[in-house]
Amino acid sequence: MKKYTKILIVGAGPMAIEYAKVLKAQKSEFITVGNTKKGANNFKKDIKTHVVLGGIENWLKNNPSIDFSSYKVIVVVNEHLLGKVTRILINAGFKNILLEKPGGLNIDDIQSVNSLAIENKVDIYIAYNRRFFASTLKLKKLIKADGGVISFNFEFTEWGHIIKDLVKDGEILKEWFIQNSSHVVDLAFNLGGNPVEMKSFVSGGQSWHPKGTIFSGAGITDKGALFSYNANWDSAGRWWVEFLTKENRYIMKPMEQLFVQKKGSVMLDEIELDDKLDKTFKPGLYKQVEAYLNWPDKLMNINNQVMMLPNYKKILGGIKSKR
Repeated sequence: MKKYTKILIVGAGPMAIEYAKVLKAQKSEFITVGNTKKGANNFKKDIKTHVVLGGIENWLKNNPSIDFSSYKVIVVVNEHLLGKVTRILINAGFKNILLEKPGGLNIDDIQSVNSLAIENKVDIYIAYNRRFFASTLKLKKLIKADGGVISFNFEFTEWGHIIKDLVKDGEILKEWFIQNSSHVVDLAFNLGGNPVEMKSFVSGGQSWHPKGTIFSGAGITDKGALFSYNANWDSAGRWWVEFLTKENRYIMKPMEQLFVQKKGSVMLDEIELDDKLDKTFKPGLYKQVEAYLNWPDKLMNINNQVMMLPNYKKILGGIKSKR
């Protein structure tokens, strides 16, 4: 495996600050390239480290003699720039990139990044930090000890009354399912298996997300587990997932916590977690960065994300309600 000697953070916003906190705690040196003075000032205030201003294209032009293939890169720019910036990095010669979820603005953007990565033999990993929650890591062990998942359910309700007023580019809001809800869907299918058959239904829709706001569906995965999902962005609800084995029902609601209902009982018992890192840093981020720097195969690569895109399309393009 190639040894990467330097780390580059592209972006200096709030999420970049979270990554920098983890890297400092792991005693990893890094360079940060930002685009705005406001972001750079906030980064410097929190991290006590200089930010190179001017954006990634200027930084590349000003460092023509650097061997970019020796860097590991963490891309944490605004959602609508994820694909563009990653393509710039690939064309510049970077070979190893941790890209914030979902890997682009929309499905076409993600596919474009993947195609260029394949062409240039670049390793790109998608940063779904909920895969590394203490609750998730504990649940994986419990599911394995129980003999595997036999069914699971999940909800990805978004608070539409809040989202519609977010200060976000309109194109980002129109892609809110893949930009945000995919966190839940990714976790559910990562633990329960990839769908081999799925029936989807959709209704509703708002000006900011015309593809729909009420979702329901069910199917079966390649692990033989049955699953169902729902979400209603026009009503009340929250993110949650639950997995059933032959012995227990495990519930992540909220997803940072883990509860168990044993067969034959109606009681829900909270499972104790070793979640100090999730309370010290943004949940899941410490273990995710640790994996990226040392065991990247534990992360989702962008090719796996592209393989999931037809499922996202199906959820969004389900049978329309006549209501």
